Amino acid sequence: MLTELSADTVNLLASGRQTLATAESCTGGGICAALTSIPGSSEVVWGAFVTYSNDAKMTVLDVDAGLLNREGAVSAGVAKAMAWGARVRSGADWTLAVTGIAGPGGGTPDKPVGTVWIAWCGPENQVSAELFQFKGNREEIRIRTAEEALKGLLLRAARE
Repeated sequence: MLTELSADTVNLLASGRQTLATAESCTGGGICAALTSIPGSSEVVWGAFVTYSNDAKMTVLDVDAGLLNREGAVSAGVAKAMAWGARVRSGADWTLAVTGIAGPGGGTPDKPVGTVWIAWCGPENQVSAELFQFKGNREEIRIRTAEEALKGLLLRAARE
């Protein structure tokens, strides 16, 4: 399914001559890797910001330290800040950002393993975020995150 979603994303954005940058934490660059496995993706994919640590989020994407302290890395605010930071840094038409807890450790009662926030920013500079609760092992959570990130992007880009 990830390969098909990647191909659909590349084809849709290429048809509109639009570009995409990803800001990835829990997927570690996996979304960009899936996209760049598609022939013709060089016309669409600007690149990726793999900001796994909080320091990388702050340094590379200008995520506010206060926001990270208040809400934690796995939050709507941080996901949105990552998407916006990627937009500003790359100039891509579209950005998507993912931050979550893939496990097997790291979960809390408030944010159990499988908690993922995904955010998108489009050409109109509108940033939106959605919360997901995925089940499965680490790899399954990472794959589901990538799939939902691309599904969300396809929905948003099709409306533009």
